[in-house]
Amino acid sequence: MQKIALIGRPNVGKSTLFNRLIRSQRAITHDRPGVTRDRMEGVVLRAGKIPFIIIDTGGITPDGIQGEELRLAQGPEGIRGFEAEILRQAEAAMDEAAGIALVVDGLDGLTPFDEHLARFVRRAGKPALLVVNKIDGPEFADIRLSEFYPLGFTVAPVSGAHGFNLGGLYEALLALLPDAPAASSAGSSDGADSSENMESLSAPAAFGMAGNAEAGTEDQAVKAGVEFTASSPLPSASAAKGTNQPGLRLAMLGRPNAGKSSLVNALAGEERMIVSEMPGTTRDSVDVRVEVEEGTAAGSYVFVDTAGVRRRTKITDPVEIFSVNSAIKSSTKADVTLLVIDGAGGLATQDKRLLALLSERKTPFMVLVNKTDLLKGHEGEAARRDIAEALAFSAHVPVLYVSARTGSGLERILPLARELYQECSLRVPTGQLNRAMQQVIDRKQPPVVRRVRPKFFYLTQAEVAPPTFVFFVSDAERIKEPYARYLEKALRKLFG
Repeated sequence: MQKIALIGRPNVGKSTLFNRLIRSQRAITHDRPGVTRDRMEGVVLRAGKIPFIIIDTGGITPDGIQGEELRLAQGPEGIRGFEAEILRQAEAAMDEAAGIALVVDGLDGLTPFDEHLARFVRRAGKPALLVVNKIDGPEFADIRLSEFYPLGFTVAPVSGAHGFNLGGLYEALLALLPDAPAASSAGSSDGADSSENMESLSAPAAFGMAGNAEAGTEDQAVKAGVEFTASSPLPSASAAKGTNQPGLRLAMLGRPNAGKSSLVNALAGEERMIVSEMPGTTRDSVDVRVEVEEGTAAGSYVFVDTAGVRRRTKITDPVEIFSVNSAIKSSTKADVTLLVIDGAGGLATQDKRLLALLSERKTPFMVLVNKTDLLKGHEGEAARRDIAEALAFSAHVPVLYVSARTGSGLERILPLARELYQECSLRVPTGQLNRAMQQVIDRKQPPVVRRVRPKFFYLTQAEVAPPTFVFFVSDAERIKEPYARYLEKALRKLFG
């Protein structure tokens, strides 16, 4: 699919528009400027229309153009120190996009930052649209749009927060794509009723002021508060037929600064994520699509890089609350979760909590011990011993010792992920299950509870992903947790 990049200075509403267009609360939005750092992609789907990918980017703070380069000013607190990295991410998004949407703030009016960005976008030589956000109705459009016309772009008034003119914005973005069919009405998308044509795209009326039918259709925002309770896993993108997100979904989960983004970059073969020694660099859960063409790991993959998960008692920033919630949700939606542990820093209490969380949810996961290049001699042996002890309750979980910096062990990750996913889809015939169950019970009978030994009748597999087995017994309350764990371990050993 073709791509369109959203470009703009901080806090103009790019992420809000991104969420509206993809109809999902993917990007974290907040009144604080500088929340978005990495670039994020989402698919824009409308019935009977050409699907395309929209790219959300971090806010750019240009101070002018010097030669061939954009000179940067210091950004707001959220992106301070990351200005150059965010610009590189935005430039990469513009390079791969078929069109560019420059987003400005209609309430602030035209600023010098916007003028510098307009020159920056114009030099890219690609179809461009000026999206004037925070225009809450047609009565404000004429007054607030007039100062933006001298920039020379087609202008689209919109309100990401209140849903005004989203249908018109969609049609205008679609018109940026090469060979896109001409729209007879800007408000024709999503059932918007508008009789205006698009002969003069610069006029506010050409964007179908009634085209706000999308308001309120996206998912509810992620609730505040970090929840570590078990929840039912949602169907993954690779399992859902008819989606535009093929590939095995692999979620990176772990504490801050464990090296999740570095691993994504190493596996993707490009600087896709911003990497810094500062903990908490990643905020959104970002999808990175990769095609592997050779070897046993050949196929499509979607790496989901997530924010570092700290202890709840240490989290006071509301943006971090959203980030952690998004990270936990991503692990439930992934086909396989990659729990990344800082090998140099040792196994922390929070790592053990995440291990228990994934084990409780029966999420297919592996443990990646990163930064092994920093472990020397006995340090490596001690780290292996600690991790083996922590995984004693779930000895079936595979552990790989890797290094994103040197590339050591990375070639084993994708084949193992595919193997885990196939195991998660395993279905065992009922007859074979019951013969195995009889062997297991004969080896160790269930203990007598209140002078009665529970009797097992038969066993069946209820579902896959993960494989779920139901034992039919005379009295389920007499089966205690230790014996249930014995049955689980026996089944894992028998069927791999």
